[in-house]
Amino acid sequence: MSDHRAVYIVDGARTPFLKARTHVGPFSSSDLAVACARNLLLRQNFDVNQLDEVILGSTVVNAGEPNIARVVGLRLGAKDVPAFSVQRNCASGLQALDSAAQLIQLNRHELILAGGTDDMSRSPILFPHSMANWLGDFNSAKTLTDKLKVITHFRLRFLSPTFGLLKGLTDPYVGLSMGQTAENLAYRFNITRQEMDAFALRSHERSAYAQTHHLLSEIVPLYDDKGQCYDKDDGVRPDSTMEKLAKLKPFFDKPYGNVTAGNSSQITDGAAVLILASEKAVKKYQLPVLARIVDTQWAALPPEIMGLGPVHAITPLLMRNKMKLDDINYYEINEAFAAQMLACYAAWQDKEYCTQALGLQDVFGAINPDTVNIDGGAIALGHPIAASGARVVLHLANILKRENARYGIASLCIGGGQGGAMLIENMNR
Repeated sequence: MSDHRAVYIVDGARTPFLKARTHVGPFSSSDLAVACARNLLLRQNFDVNQLDEVILGSTVVNAGEPNIARVVGLRLGAKDVPAFSVQRNCASGLQALDSAAQLIQLNRHELILAGGTDDMSRSPILFPHSMANWLGDFNSAKTLTDKLKVITHFRLRFLSPTFGLLKGLTDPYVGLSMGQTAENLAYRFNITRQEMDAFALRSHERSAYAQTHHLLSEIVPLYDDKGQCYDKDDGVRPDSTMEKLAKLKPFFDKPYGNVTAGNSSQITDGAAVLILASEKAVKKYQLPVLARIVDTQWAALPPEIMGLGPVHAITPLLMRNKMKLDDINYYEINEAFAAQMLACYAAWQDKEYCTQALGLQDVFGAINPDTVNIDGGAIALGHPIAASGARVVLHLANILKRENARYGIASLCIGGGQGGAMLIENMNR
């Protein structure tokens, strides 16, 4: 990294994360991104058209919002600013930040708006190819007689829907849902249902504490077209207990599994955006500096154990920077599943896994759980797929500043068998 220019996190904002329920949410992906980006940009010392690029991650692609980064940029008034969208499943927001950092490091850009947004409650419902073929025949029929003939070929099964969200949360290569991959990890590392539920409870307790004590300062409120205000993550359950969690039935491996809706991340709508800048831009616009991006690592692993992605990304990231797990003051690791998080903790202390899967000589070490997700995580807050990578980096930067700590790592597991991690340094110590 010393061969490249420094990249600084100037500021950031995110929306409240809104849990998907029985109806589509009130905001589209671009609504979410525009809302938090507008608030963020209004407090800066530069005009929106002085940005060099807008980069956004998105996984739930709305037909009405192609290249959502450009849609958002235009809605923000950034007509003269090019924009592109990225997709790396759960780490799309982190990929947007990494893409922005590379452009600044290589001296091509000075100032970039980057992040991620997803409206999972608006995931498309798809009809089978047979319906598409029938519609094609009907639309190409020239006469009324021809159209009536096509109508006779219609079958009710043509209307059988496929839910895009369920399809997207199933790995096409191994045919397993993300929850089933978490079950694999629970089995591999002997993680019990009680341990998973205890982890989930702690996530809700920490998140509830953070809400009560105003520790999530990056959140900006949303207002729908009826004037209703959304000012906090609505999936946090302060009244959660082990007894309530224990009553939930296995969701992904019925009836014998241990992964439930209660110890899994929530399906959520939300967005998070950050401003990244070079030292030149910081000086030119007299910008504050929240943190410096030190290094980033991407990794691949078998899709059926995709939840260990943070292990495969954080380990080489630390080794390259000549650091150990306990050299990092705080971690923000996305809580896809409690089983996945606990498996990461276990894998670093499992000699067989460290030697065979990571190529180490011995165990890598133990991570201190008290340094991980100290204000709660996705099990309580929710996991709007493309936004989470930007959220964990932004909140980590705020934690480092709040706690006057130096180093932090933000990381995520990624559907398809990948992991991503970003090392940042507090510049306000």
